[in-house]
Amino acid sequence: MAKSQDAVEHRPVFMPRVNSDNLVKTDMVRFERHVGFATRQKKKSINDMHQVIRKKYGFNHVLELSSKSGNKLSFPLSPFSLKITDEHDGNQYSVENAFQSSMVFEDGGPYIDLLTAPPRQARKDERLMTSGELIGYNYFGMEWGTEPLTVFYDWLYVNALKQNPQLHEEVMQYQAFTDITFNPKKSIHSAAYALALFVALNKREMLDNVEDPMTFYDLCTEFKISNTEHLLEEGWI
Repeated sequence: MAKSQDAVEHRPVFMPRVNSDNLVKTDMVRFERHVGFATRQKKKSINDMHQVIRKKYGFNHVLELSSKSGNKLSFPLSPFSLKITDEHDGNQYSVENAFQSSMVFEDGGPYIDLLTAPPRQARKDERLMTSGELIGYNYFGMEWGTEPLTVFYDWLYVNALKQNPQLHEEVMQYQAFTDITFNPKKSIHSAAYALALFVALNKREMLDNVEDPMTFYDLCTEFKISNTEHLLEEGWI
């Protein structure tokens, strides 16, 4: 029986940096994607990607953040699961809900009802696609611009993880992070990138006062940004 043809895939790897002018270094990895939707096929693709990373960088500890990773740590670190406690109302919201419900568009938003929607449903809400150009974010009255592109999302994720210290010890063991479901042509906001950013800030002992938006903004922008912005196609969110 002829072997089914596999495809070449490109996905980013996000690496925390301690002694460089980047907090996170992003590189694209070329690997063989095993065609098919079965979990087994996804795991084969992840294994191939991580083998390439280990060979190229000499890393022993690489964490895949998607649910297909087979690593129990991936679930609590997912933006659908990881929760941030809001200082205004004391409630907990997933990073995904907090992010999607804060978007402000030319013709609408923020859609605060998305705070309490199922996270995957919030991400796919039709209003996020039909309200015109994204012009900023409003999180409980806290306003953010869209530049740098990932700064608000990263602030949410880093602060949510900081609030969950039971995850820190395991997270800090990893040298790089991936998410095979993240398509850099369609999106720029990646939990794997934000996770690498948290690790870098923690290792540099720079997590103090990251709750303050201006402190976080200044912290991130004083370093060179290495992400997948150059791969974005028109029409992304």
